[in-house]
Amino acid sequence: MAAAATFRIVVGVDGSDSSLAALDWALEEARLRSGQVHLVSAWHYPVIGDAAGRGPDRDAFGEHARQAHTDALRHAAGAGVDVTGEVTEGHPADVLLRAAAGADLLVVGSRGHGGFTGMLLGSVSNHAVHHAPCPVLVVRTDAGPAQG
Repeated sequence: MAAAATFRIVVGVDGSDSSLAALDWALEEARLRSGQVHLVSAWHYPVIGDAAGRGPDRDAFGEHARQAHTDALRHAAGAGVDVTGEVTEGHPADVLLRAAAGADLLVVGSRGHGGFTGMLLGSVSNHAVHHAPCPVLVVRTDAGPAQG
């Protein structure tokens, strides 16, 4: 008789409060299911610059993602679950969807560091909900009082 497959959760982490809440949720779910968590941090160098072609420091984008990833791994230490991870250059939505191939669940925060802070759902989490190859859970940290 074959052993049951391990429940695999992929979680996107960019250092935002929302992504850390998603990580906490994923760690608890993996603990309850005797599963594993795969942390994914992505970075994308924007195509911007001045008239002379000078843009932001490319290395800074990758370093920010690596630091957020290291902090998330440190945060996950001691959670009692198997945690792996990767830092990948690419658009965060695309990187997450590739990482979620074969996963049982993709967990993302409702919004990360980019865009418009008043939005209920960020572009990456919105893309994940509509295109992921597995179920997606979006964790909100900004939920207001319950409406009756």
